[in-house]
Amino acid sequence: MKTISLEKESIVSAMETFDGTWPFKARYTEAPGFRMHYVDEGQGETLLALHGEPTWGYLFRDLIKVFSPRYRIVVPDQMGFGKSETPRDRSYFLQDHIDNLEQFVLDLDLRDITLVMHDFGGPAGMGLAIRHPDRIKRIISTNGPTPLNQPGLGDALTKNAAAAPWFSWIAKANAEGTLEQILGQLDYNILSTLKLNGFERHERITDTWLHAYRAPFKTPEDCLGAIGWAKGYAEGMHRFETVDAPTTKIISRKPALAIWGMADRTLQPEYFLPLFSEAFPNGTVHHLEGVGHYSPEDAPEEIAKRISDFLLAT
Repeated sequence: MKTISLEKESIVSAMETFDGTWPFKARYTEAPGFRMHYVDEGQGETLLALHGEPTWGYLFRDLIKVFSPRYRIVVPDQMGFGKSETPRDRSYFLQDHIDNLEQFVLDLDLRDITLVMHDFGGPAGMGLAIRHPDRIKRIISTNGPTPLNQPGLGDALTKNAAAAPWFSWIAKANAEGTLEQILGQLDYNILSTLKLNGFERHERITDTWLHAYRAPFKTPEDCLGAIGWAKGYAEGMHRFETVDAPTTKIISRKPALAIWGMADRTLQPEYFLPLFSEAFPNGTVHHLEGVGHYSPEDAPEEIAKRISDFLLAT
């Protein structure tokens, strides 16, 4: 009986850590009004890594391993993603994620934060920065938008949406009434969804990798976060955080770094890098050729090096 018990424990451990690729202690807070999962590894200055659609903290597993020996790296799962709860009575718009993130940061009392943002983690993190500029030390974008009331923001978003296969698909599926059905089957079609957004290093795809990205979406009810974000875009429900001139000035002077996969078809560099430079005139931009939308998957080593150099320099 003892042998069977140990075998079961080993199986559970392998499932929870995805065969050791996610060897981090699970932590939870109820501060945002739902059970929010996060990892909190290392000590020192705080790096707060924010994922987007339809990923979770697993996207940053390589960065956690690199930076936790020297820094404190905190990686929450957004509501409806990863190991966080997926409430049925909540909306999943950008402003909801900003609210959740704010409560999370206040609950942990995080300060001197270096934001590391991907996908909609970008506007969520910028919303936090606008609300609490005193808590933010640096801003790092890894293929994550940085809205800060730039004059050209609306035009860039419109042009990008027209050119991006992902946003074109969302609009079409929503109009045809098939969006919820398709995104409600992410347990089955997560790989095709990720490929539509774009990554280049297909050798990273293993059974373990695929299981890790499928695991949060076992049922249609588990997919409400991914569905809600897509419908929010299709129906114009997302709202960027508003910002006044003095706060814009404070944020624009913070050390800022953009590391952008230039093969990103979802958030295309020709539209988003000018917005970053407009928000952060003294910011640094690195182009990663041959790297797609999921840049932390495509180029974890290069991104870690660029971030490390930036942290030491600032």
